Amino acid sequence: MVKLTGQGVSEQAGVPEQAGAAEQTSAAEPAGGAEPAGAAEHTAATEPAGARRGRPPSTSRRELRLIALRMFAQRGFENTTIEQIAAEAGVSERTFFRYFTNKASVLWTEFETEVETIREALAAVPDDTAMMDAIRGAVVAANHYHADDVPEMRMRMQLIATVPALSFSAAEHYEAWERAISEFAGRRLGQPADSLYPLTIGRAALAACRAAYDRWSVRADDDLTIYLNAALTALAGGFAPDLIKQALATTS
Repeated sequence: MVKLTGQGVSEQAGVPEQAGAAEQTSAAEPAGGAEPAGAAEHTAATEPAGARRGRPPSTSRRELRLIALRMFAQRGFENTTIEQIAAEAGVSERTFFRYFTNKASVLWTEFETEVETIREALAAVPDDTAMMDAIRGAVVAANHYHADDVPEMRMRMQLIATVPALSFSAAEHYEAWERAISEFAGRRLGQPADSLYPLTIGRAALAACRAAYDRWSVRADDDLTIYLNAALTALAGGFAPDLIKQALATTS
């Protein structure tokens, strides 16, 4: 699961036009403004290799998120403004709001996307797929974090743990993740999502995934999906000794 690492862009400065260059160009230009034969080829041949023309590539959501996280860690969440984040990234505030609704959403947008991905996957799972297999498959498919993402995730979780406003919102987000599982379990069992068994399944799955995340963030030696798959497989099998022994080789 996702519990949870930027740089702005710059434009090349134009080369100042020499005095009289415009007049010389005008005088040498054929009547009607037609470009001399071979001029295009000459320009292409003399242009430095790798030179960029036009607008530079825009800053991605991930780059903007990394810049914001770094600034939150260095200056403090409350002391960092959206205007400062945009300036550091070399983009407008309008660009920031195209990716995020506010500062807190920098930390939660990926998580919210994961919840929706899990919901969609569970809604499409075939009826003959075992319930816990379906849950494991949906959770694993919704995650994409690798070992080199650990520093970013550690920074994110440190902020959530130490900033009261973010800590308060964590419970709401974890509840949404849990509800996506319990609603699916309720449909499978023919019971309300908030009744005993669906609720137990949702909370047990969440606990297993949080444990998988914690262990992954400590070791940083493989993809998060390896840990999620092992934890949810063990949960589905009632933590049978044989399953535990099999998983210990890669996740202990």
